Amino acid sequence: MSNEDRSVLSWLSFAAAVGALVVALFGLRDSGSSESAAGAGGGGGRPTIDVVMKDFAFEPATITIPTGGAIIHLMNAGAAVHNLQVADLGIKSADIAAGATYDLEVGPQSAGTYKVICPQPGHEGAGMVGALVVSDSAAPSGGTDSGTASGGDTASHAGVSWHEMDANMLARAQLYPAKTAGHGGDRMEPTMAADGYKEFVVEAKVVDWEVEPGKIVKAWTYNGVVPAPEIHVNSGDKVRIILRNSLPNSTSLHFHGIQVPNVMDGVDPYTEAPTTPGGEHIYEFEAKGPAVGIYHSHHDAQQQIPDGMFGAFIIDDIGLPQKLIDKGYDPEKIVKRVNMVLNDAGVIGLSLNGKSFPATEPYTIRVGQIMIVNYMNEGLMSHPMHMHQPLGWIIAKDGVPLDEPQPTDTISVAPGERYTVAYMGQEPGVWAWHCHILTHAETAEGMRYMVTALIVER
Repeated sequence: MSNEDRSVLSWLSFAAAVGALVVALFGLRDSGSSESAAGAGGGGGRPTIDVVMKDFAFEPATITIPTGGAIIHLMNAGAAVHNLQVADLGIKSADIAAGATYDLEVGPQSAGTYKVICPQPGHEGAGMVGALVVSDSAAPSGGTDSGTASGGDTASHAGVSWHEMDANMLARAQLYPAKTAGHGGDRMEPTMAADGYKEFVVEAKVVDWEVEPGKIVKAWTYNGVVPAPEIHVNSGDKVRIILRNSLPNSTSLHFHGIQVPNVMDGVDPYTEAPTTPGGEHIYEFEAKGPAVGIYHSHHDAQQQIPDGMFGAFIIDDIGLPQKLIDKGYDPEKIVKRVNMVLNDAGVIGLSLNGKSFPATEPYTIRVGQIMIVNYMNEGLMSHPMHMHQPLGWIIAKDGVPLDEPQPTDTISVAPGERYTVAYMGQEPGVWAWHCHILTHAETAEGMRYMVTALIVER
């Protein structure tokens, strides 16, 4: 990252611009939209415990109930389907859609502490883990507190006063951009082989990866970074990818959105045998572009990919369509090409290019300059990416240039999709850039997860 990109002198204006993202997601008890567990009645006088499910956390993370049992009132405040499971007790709720509720009746249980997870694929790995404490003496937790904060201030939805919430949000905003170990997605230079192939060595291995300050996870990576290094070639190049497996499990390498012969498609056990731990596999093909693709695992992909095994694969560069040039978009003023890889699961969790706010990377352009962004979704759900300003123009879908560019300030990118968008700096300022699923962008503690900024200078 350049010093210019890290010079965010007007960050406080950015914090104010996106402060309105805080939403009231708690305490909603709409009986018309709630769903009850089969056979659940009044619960025989058992207390009702409120638990909010977000993307990806339980609130409270520790749920306390008496040994006589309770009704756990689950509220899904996230954008994905969630449910609650306590495997040790044989307890599992039904799947709960976004915005819905569910009353889970828990009968008498032995005292103890039990692990709580959301069993949806990838959600446990993303941190959606909690604890159920069954106690003879402890009071139930998770009820709604509608009292007042000290000093007469009305308590907020987060259980703190508005003064405290504002201070927390400001403190978090001032951390940006926070320094963390590791930077992914940088372009990998090939080695020219004697037979004319451009060779790229891709080593799959597990490393410690800092997603945000203090959050260090065991990431499954290519070449030790998340996202993996960008592979960039030109049409007509002969490409050789050497996959070396230093993982504890087998793997394979698929080139998503890249035209290759079937035998090079990387889908074991159909087009090849798995590459076992310590093994090596070689992929060879001629580059045919333009293409905006991804290279990722296709072996236990529901876990290996969200845990970090993904990177950009670009053939040629997408140019500006004539209709944008006619609107004053000068191809000579393209100063940045950015691959923005979205994730929401696994050990990496909600992130942009392997980092979560406040550790995400800001980008800087000047008025009149153009930044081309390749959005790539390697997560489990769609993400509506929103740039406050400037207006973007979609110029390619899945690597195919569009004759008719489409204007956008919010673009929903589904898993596996790629969109190429041109942004031209217009008004100076620090402009928020984030996923518009609100729980992916802000909490009561301030901005979090899938948030970064575009800085437009004069």
